[in-house]
Amino acid sequence: MTFTIKETAIQTGLSEDTIRYYEKIGLLPRAERKQNKHRVYHAEDIETMRIVTCLKKTGMSLDSMKPILQLSQDGNLGEYSELTPLLQEHKKKIEQQISSLQQIVDFIDGQLKAGHTGGNKEECTLVEPVRKSPLVQRR
Repeated sequence: MTFTIKETAIQTGLSEDTIRYYEKIGLLPRAERKQNKHRVYHAEDIETMRIVTCLKKTGMSLDSMKPILQLSQDGNLGEYSELTPLLQEHKKKIEQQISSLQQIVDFIDGQLKAGHTGGNKEECTLVEPVRKSPLVQRR
């Protein structure tokens, strides 16, 4: 079964422009083309795009995804021992994010239990401080 770029975009949650861009930068393989030059996608392509979406949600850069996507096509981590440290480090970052978010949830729960009366003196502390981006002042 094949899919148009529009159908693929709907199934993956990616825009058509994003799919084209990912092909252009080599993150995705070039799509097959019909005689009329329209792109054609297969279930395997859609699965790869879902992996990209998943990894992107974890904060992984597009460049870091490329070797992992190659692995997902080949399917054997043992043949790509150089990726093991990359995946382990990324997993560690995700676990730290989860821990920080859980601390925030615990803080909010404490605030809700205190009934917003200021009775809860628990502080919101994070394992890793959140970096603030510079604010642009509007005039």
